[in-house]
Parts: sequence; structure tokens; C-alpha cells
Amino acid sequence: MDAFLDRVLHRRVQRRWGALAERAATLDLDTLSGLRGRARSIRRQLDRVIHEAEHRLALPVIGSNAMRRPLGTDWSWRPMLWRGPIPVPGASSLPGRALVCEGATVFHDCRHSELTVRQIRNTRQSDLAPFGFRMDVFRFDGSFLSLVLDLPPEAAAGLKLRHLIRLDVIVEMEKPLEIFARLNIKHGPNVEQIVRELPLGDEEVMVEFDLAYTKVNEKRVERLWVDLIFEGPEMNQIILRDVTFGRRPRAEL
Repeated sequence: MDAFLDRVLHRRVQRRWGALAERAATLDLDTLSGLRGRARSIRRQLDRVIHEAEHRLALPVIGSNAMRRPLGTDWSWRPMLWRGPIPVPGASSLPGRALVCEGATVFHDCRHSELTVRQIRNTRQSDLAPFGFRMDVFRFDGSFLSLVLDLPPEAAAGLKLRHLIRLDVIVEMEKPLEIFARLNIKHGPNVEQIVRELPLGDEEVMVEFDLAYTKVNEKRVERLWVDLIFEGPEMNQIILRDVTFGRRPRAEL
């Protein structure tokens, strides 16, 4: 009922102001002056609504799985850290092992932690991921800093040596540093590892892990995870705007 009444009132207001607009050219100046004041008052409220709506509707949709998928991709995934709001969006002075959210953990070996992390809302027109992940690193007296991402069971299901696993990253930083990605594949009692350096100087920051050069036992694959390793992160702000994974079979020769 409320929605129906709102529509009726809205149509009446539209008709009334439409009629006043038609008559504006013939109204006397005193009436026109009063009408202008009322119109400006309404316009201020309308402009506020329009401004907020355009801002919010332009943001990437929370929960969105929109991402680039190369031809032949049989599995793709964006971790929850970039897909939806997490229970605790930020923390400071992180311990050596800190769970950011389900499937994402920060590791370091600093004696005195000066590391702050926060999930942030992406607002750029080019962003596909609703959220980003920011790390502010001040004094860093450790030897390593990494973000570990657990891949879901679907990544391991049906995994073959002919598969390529692709990692796409959109990253910003205050000053240059090196970032390495290490894919870990647990198969039986063994863990196969493949390390790639992210080509941060390229327009498209992407690496592929080719399983053909590994000794993975296809029949015993249990789980996969990826370590993002940050070399020399001291006095830097690092923003991971998006992180996505994909899997596709290698083209047959």
C-alpha cells in the first residue's frame, strides 16, 4: 500500500511541476520568484539523492565474480577478501601469524610488528573487485612477509598435469618492491612448489604455473594454496586491488 501511495503522490508532484514549468513564461515576477525558491529547495534534495545514487551504483557490486576468463578456463575464483566484506576489516601490530579472514592469513617473523592491514572499498571505474586489501608496513625487522591464500576444493578437483593455473593481480605500492607467488600443491605426503615473480612492470600483472614440469601425482592431489611473498616491504604501502585465479588445460600440440 505504501509503495502504491508513493507512486500516486510522485505522479501528482510530477504533473504539478510540469504544469508550473509550462506556465513559468507567463507568471508575474512575484509569483515566479516564490516558485524559484521552492524549486531550488526541492532541487537540493534531488541533487543529494542523485549524487549518492550515482556514486554507490558506480561501485563494483559486493559479491561480484566478474573477472577476465581466458578461453578454455574450466575454473575461476576470486577470494573472499576481495569479493565481500570481512568480519574484522582492519588490524594493527599483527602477530607473526594473523588470520585476516577465512582462507587468507598474513605471516611474518618481525620481533616488533609495525604492520597494519585493512580491507578497503574499491571505487575506481576500472575496478571489477568490490574490495581491495591494503598493507601499511613501517619499520620491518623480519626476513619475510607473506599473504597465504587457500584455494577452494574446486581448484584441486580434476587437476591434471596438462593444466595451467593462472594468477592475476592488480597492485599499487608507494615505492617499488618485488612480489613472488608460490603455488603449493599437496599430493599425498608431498608438497610440490612452483615459484614465479610477478611482472610488476607490465601493464598486465599475471603469472601462470605450468603443472607439466612438476611431479604431482594427479590421483593424490588434496589441496592447493598460494603464498604471495613481499621482498623488502619496509616503509611502504601495498594495495592489492584484486586477486583472481583461473585454471585451463594447456593447448594440445
